[in-house]
Amino acid sequence: MEALNTYTKEMTLRERVTEILSEMKMTKAELAMKIQYSRSAVSQYLGNKYSSDPTEIESRLMDFVKAYEAETGKQTVTQYAKGGYIPTIKQKIQYFESKDFVQTIGVCKACQENMALGIIVAKSGYGKTHTLKKYAKMPRVAYIECDDTMACRDLVEAIEIQIGMPKGAGGTIWSRVNRIRDFFNANEGYLLIIDEADKLINKYTQKKMEIIRGIFDQSDVGIVIAGEPRLEAEIKGNLARFANRMDFYYKLKGLSEQEVRDYLEGYDVDDAAMMEFISRAQNAQTGCFRLLDRTLSNVLRILKDSGQTKVTMKIVSQASNMMML
Repeated sequence: MEALNTYTKEMTLRERVTEILSEMKMTKAELAMKIQYSRSAVSQYLGNKYSSDPTEIESRLMDFVKAYEAETGKQTVTQYAKGGYIPTIKQKIQYFESKDFVQTIGVCKACQENMALGIIVAKSGYGKTHTLKKYAKMPRVAYIECDDTMACRDLVEAIEIQIGMPKGAGGTIWSRVNRIRDFFNANEGYLLIIDEADKLINKYTQKKMEIIRGIFDQSDVGIVIAGEPRLEAEIKGNLARFANRMDFYYKLKGLSEQEVRDYLEGYDVDDAAMMEFISRAQNAQTGCFRLLDRTLSNVLRILKDSGQTKVTMKIVSQASNMMML
């Protein structure tokens, strides 16, 4: 990764222009021609002897600096305030297209297009839910996030709400499930995502999972169930009628070292800090995308507050002090 060449000290506009002239081996006369300003005015401004209103010449010099930095990739400029040079820090990527992200989206798309049944399995923190919620913004997708307190009636109601069925229809669970089936049969092309589905299963009952299976069997709808590795074990061991219907399967593997480096592309990260980021993403015990992302969030807060741009191991350690590890 080629880090951005950023600046950790305040730099006035005239200092930055002078620095660029040196880098480009450009004379003040050539600069004056480039920005279409008089040579004497440029020379006076850079010599801190300009007595007129500097607004116009500073505007042209700022355009010159921004164009140079955009071309060379050495710095992204956001503003110059009272002659001060203020570097910016790249924003975090909201949806990083790792292999896990692409494959998870692919399973959802395949299940929706083919009215198929799929399963997504991942350890906590691998980005499963974040990705599923991204896909849930697509048309005709209903997303349910389960929890341990859900009863059968709660699950049915959650599905009704997500597909926009009228509230207060009432009836038995059987009659309400039938209305859900009728809805999907009348409105083809839907995908139902049941996230944290492992929380629907306990040693006493699998009834909630049977409700989902029944909807799939008798409806024109695609379904993706997702959860932690326990979900896969429960389906294979105790829900054979579910297991033999599975069309698509993906188990998230976590970020590779190259993906971590790609995720941090655009930040000035020293070698020690980079290795720590990679460890936080890949450590066999606690490593995951969530830990990497939380660490980066805190690092960016520290950089913003301190006016720095280089990520060092010291800053990563400061970020860690803000977290429960």
